[in-house]
Amino acid sequence: MGKPMKPETRTLPQTRTGEPRAFFGRRSGKKLHGGQKAQVAEILPRFEIRLEDRLDPKTLFPDAKRIVIEIGYGGGEHLARKAQEEPQTGFIGCEVFTGGIGKMVQAIEARSLENVRLYTDDALKLLMALPDASVDEVFLLYPDPWPKTRHHKRRFVSPTTLTQLARVIRPGGVFNFATDIEDYANWTLAHILREPLFAFAPQGPGHWHQPYAGWQPTRYEQKARREGRMLSFYFSFPRVAV
Repeated sequence: MGKPMKPETRTLPQTRTGEPRAFFGRRSGKKLHGGQKAQVAEILPRFEIRLEDRLDPKTLFPDAKRIVIEIGYGGGEHLARKAQEEPQTGFIGCEVFTGGIGKMVQAIEARSLENVRLYTDDALKLLMALPDASVDEVFLLYPDPWPKTRHHKRRFVSPTTLTQLARVIRPGGVFNFATDIEDYANWTLAHILREPLFAFAPQGPGHWHQPYAGWQPTRYEQKARREGRMLSFYFSFPRVAV
């Protein structure tokens, strides 16, 4: 069921001041207006995940056939659509931006989604709290590329996060990563090739430019295309058995 867990992998990386390091880096964003604030205050507590120690997804979704996590869901278009299309799947969305959280709460209310839970802190903390092989699929779609070299350490894809993803995704499960930044695509592939529990087996040259089955472009992707960034990378890395 995956390689043995070393005790130190449950210790969150720290800053020089000794504080846990957050991989998202940015937390500011557009402020919610009065109506959105009230809606979030009323609805979010029913769906929000608050970590105390370990978290078994089965306690959140006792009848779910699959568990899927989306890290950095942005405006929530993909997460809300998938949750509506797959009512028997339990979805956990991770986002720290208040604007994105507000939009996702609105989508939950408008679509009457009961199979979604939201985590509003650093996604690495959530991964570290999950049991081994407890997740079927993880999406990381168009994450912040942190383009400056001195900021690369803030990119979500790292040896630490991939170790945790490999631990929590069951053998046969999948880690999906999409970006329109070629440097981040190369960065991710380089890290994946060093993680033996993930496979990279494209069906042919350029296959990674083909969107996922049933894909609908997100707002970010539509904006990128309007700005001339037309080439996207859609990777799926299966979690191999050992």
